[in-house]
Amino acid sequence: MDQEVQVWREGRAGRIRLQRPQALNALNLGMIQSIHEALNLFSVDPDVHFLLIDAPERGFCAGGDVRGIRAAALADDRSAARIFFAAEYKLNQAIAACPKPFVALVDGVCMGGGIGISVHGSHRIATERAMFAMPETAIALFPDVGTSYLLPRLPGALGFYMGLTGARMVGADAVHAGLATHFVRRESLPALEAALVRDGVAVVAAFAEPLPAFSLAAARPVIDLAFSAPSVADIMARLAADGGAFAQETLAILRLHSPSAVHWSFAILRAGAHRSLPEALAAELALAVQVTSLPEFFEGVRAVLVDKDRAPHWQPARLEDVDPAAINALFADRPPAPETAALSDR
Repeated sequence: MDQEVQVWREGRAGRIRLQRPQALNALNLGMIQSIHEALNLFSVDPDVHFLLIDAPERGFCAGGDVRGIRAAALADDRSAARIFFAAEYKLNQAIAACPKPFVALVDGVCMGGGIGISVHGSHRIATERAMFAMPETAIALFPDVGTSYLLPRLPGALGFYMGLTGARMVGADAVHAGLATHFVRRESLPALEAALVRDGVAVVAAFAEPLPAFSLAAARPVIDLAFSAPSVADIMARLAADGGAFAQETLAILRLHSPSAVHWSFAILRAGAHRSLPEALAAELALAVQVTSLPEFFEGVRAVLVDKDRAPHWQPARLEDVDPAAINALFADRPPAPETAALSDR
């Protein structure tokens, strides 16, 4: 197993712990492979009743190693992105298909790839410090790791709102939004872990706190009206017509992100509403291989994760200037690659 992933059996649990705190537990290829190996091992172990994944240092998981993918692409290694995303998406599907309960303890940041190794499980426990987000449009990617399937199935239009703006769902809000299943105070995590490994997943309900009000409750009518629109242009028009502070702030956020990424993210989310999870993951792999070879992705990762100047130079620079034909070309029918066809394999 990879040293950045600790795996052991404890009581009823098959334990998986992320241990790459210097990178906020961002997933590299070795970590993905180690988690998948552990999942396969524990799934057939009769002494393991459920799987438990956590990361007690510096948050749960900040995403996937997109800096490494960018570096490989700049070095003209076009295979790195396909290998990485194929492995990651196979893991996401395997978690969803796990024959035993899969419990994720989320305390701190949970973005991108972190969502992929938590939300497909049966029990997603969020503390008051948990922060779920899919901020991919800020780096010219798109909601992936199976979220093109998941986000359109969240209440109302919350998933489209999250996927296009990168909005964060913190603490109990993640339960309201459907990303987490239980809200547990951070101070209760040690007792919850002890009870889980001793007695199994039935104890979770006894630790769950009553939910406070959803912080976005007042904004839901605006979100649901705007983000249920049939196009990005219509979303923008509905936000502009609303005139309220929340709508104007949301419109400003959309305009900060990669205009092209907002469009291709909207397209894959719309399609994902009608796909199965394996179909959504296959479509995500096809799109990921393409967009990670584009200058827009190089620039987005540079601005946010490499130079960190937060001043990307998008081309085109405005949402209104994105060529629909260029977006449609990304979704043209192609023969499935071997990795794509095998996404449903354990």
